Amino acid sequence: GRNEPLKKECPKWKSDYPMTDGQLRSKRDEFWDTAPAFEGRKEIWDALKAAAYAVEANDHSLAQAILDGASITLPHGSLTECYDELGNRYQLPVYCLAPPVNLILERSEEEAVEPAEPLPNARREFTLKVRLSTGKDLRLSASMSDTIGQLKKQLQAQEGIDLAWQRWFFSGKLLTDRTRLQETKIQKDFVVQVIVNQPLPPRN
Repeated sequence: GRNEPLKKECPKWKSDYPMTDGQLRSKRDEFWDTAPAFEGRKEIWDALKAAAYAVEANDHSLAQAILDGASITLPHGSLTECYDELGNRYQLPVYCLAPPVNLILERSEEEAVEPAEPLPNARREFTLKVRLSTGKDLRLSASMSDTIGQLKKQLQAQEGIDLAWQRWFFSGKLLTDRTRLQETKIQKDFVVQVIVNQPLPPRN
């Protein structure tokens, strides 16, 4: 079959009704939870999910590397139609690849106010669930005032994963090192995706 490189442009689409970020997120979660149950292989669905996150974070080279690593071919250069090496067909709905043009940005009055710096003794710890792209699930001890950079160091200490290899995503958004957990709207049972970009060992 034909295989085209992944196109750079994100699909533009409009939903039937204006959607909030939360509605988009639950629609996506529902798709990713149910899609592997229908057909195809779970590891391919996992790779497609990671690639879709990478596309939305504008990291096309990472998305292409994920697809190549899983031997996924794109006849039209788009994730809306893909095939694995056994010829199984996978289709991703457009809402998993880009937000609609009529997305409603939720901004409540409280959010507009800059959050005050938490007092040092107000550090309330909770367990943050982290899912690595290698398929491993971990738990890190975190507080809402922690930055992603601090948590990357914790993951490095715990798992030996180099800081440069870690890319943290939550609900399809790439989290920068300076982002504090309280800015991400993460709650204690949510799972953060960490894509591990380990350099391939040199071939002999």
